[in-house]
Amino acid sequence: MLDSVLVWIEKNRSLWMHDLKEFLAIPSVSAKPEHKGDIQAAAEWAAFYLRGAGLHATLVKTAGHPCVLATTPEGLCRPDAPHILFYGHYDVQPAEPLELWNSPPFTATIRDGKIFARGASDDKGQVFCHLAALAAWKQIAYELPVRLTVLLEGEEEIGSPNLRAVIAENADRLASASTLIISDSAQFARGVPAITTGLRGLVYYQMTVTGANTDLHSGVYGGAVANAANALSTILGQLHDNQGRVTVPGFYDHVQVPDAALRAMWKSLPFHEAEFAEELDVDQLYGETGFTTLERRWCRPTLDINGLTSGYQGAGAKTVLPATALAKLSMRLVPEQDAIKIAEAFESYIHQITPAGVRVKLERLSASPAALTPSTSPAIAAAVEACEEGMGKKPVFVREGGSIPVVTWFKEMLGIESVLLGFGLPDDNLHAPNEKLDVECFYAGIRTAAALYDRLGKMK
Repeated sequence: MLDSVLVWIEKNRSLWMHDLKEFLAIPSVSAKPEHKGDIQAAAEWAAFYLRGAGLHATLVKTAGHPCVLATTPEGLCRPDAPHILFYGHYDVQPAEPLELWNSPPFTATIRDGKIFARGASDDKGQVFCHLAALAAWKQIAYELPVRLTVLLEGEEEIGSPNLRAVIAENADRLASASTLIISDSAQFARGVPAITTGLRGLVYYQMTVTGANTDLHSGVYGGAVANAANALSTILGQLHDNQGRVTVPGFYDHVQVPDAALRAMWKSLPFHEAEFAEELDVDQLYGETGFTTLERRWCRPTLDINGLTSGYQGAGAKTVLPATALAKLSMRLVPEQDAIKIAEAFESYIHQITPAGVRVKLERLSASPAALTPSTSPAIAAAVEACEEGMGKKPVFVREGGSIPVVTWFKEMLGIESVLLGFGLPDDNLHAPNEKLDVECFYAGIRTAAALYDRLGKMK
């Protein structure tokens, strides 16, 4: 039956592209209150499409934007079919700065074999690959090969503040799922499909250093009163040693070096550090001594300054001692690290190294652990076969330097392991102007999703 489904998918390329463009045209920007109506419209569009594929789809109200929850009704799959959960998000990042787009961000435009639009890859385009695959199965087979639950949220781009509550409220119907499927990642490179088996966690802080009760004249007060900007610089300068290692006590206590076989596999991937540096227009790469660039990105923890604000920022000179200085910092954690313990160690260290004459305030904005998924499960084996069927090649196993907190939430709350199978490419400009999804990656994604449900339906 899969062969017939794949033929039908190929014959209906224009249909899939039309429907994707329609989905991408809805400016479902969750971060902006003025797009509340667009978020609602995108949720309703997705629910309508899922109903067309035969699923029972409803909108779940939250304190913010709604979730779409769809389930396979009786008769749409065989009684003993495995229960699979698919998660994705239909909200997108803001499109600004608009002047850097080469075409309108919410009018999907095809150029050079690529679909340009906000959400093309993150995550509407990849979600739609699954919706199209389900529609194809319903059209040709009149049933789905699995018992499926689909959960789409509208707040992923703002940190999923209400998703945990939705999971908890619907735990009875979700917990029986054997596997969670997520397509919100990428292939390793063009022509090199990948399954992601590890994600780094995230601890994020806003740090404010305060000195005097007002900005002061640098001539009158300089040398007599602590400068908040100088103090912040002193603190930040002590967060790494000259080997690129984080100096927070206990930061590496439980961090493990990957085994030799895994490191050897990563070294065999088509990745060249010189080309990577040239692509980023940097003279040389930087990071913890003793590890390759891929290892630093995938399995080593980091601490980075994400933003700095202090003092006068306008044209010309203004000779002041800033009263306040602010930094935003993120720590990417690996599976062996406890996010809360790392956060507590960081706070303790910052207070230890804060210079005299200033006060420091630390606001913990997030703390989510890393995730490591098993690479030998039946679901992973099904995903490998699906890649071979839909993309024509066996996938490699990689890790991702970023974070997808829902992977950990589903594991903690429901005990469900995830399969992270992405269809995009590393150069898709996620969150940036001119976001895109290659046309052939899009169609390959639909084929792969269709094959994935076929293989999952045969799991024992």
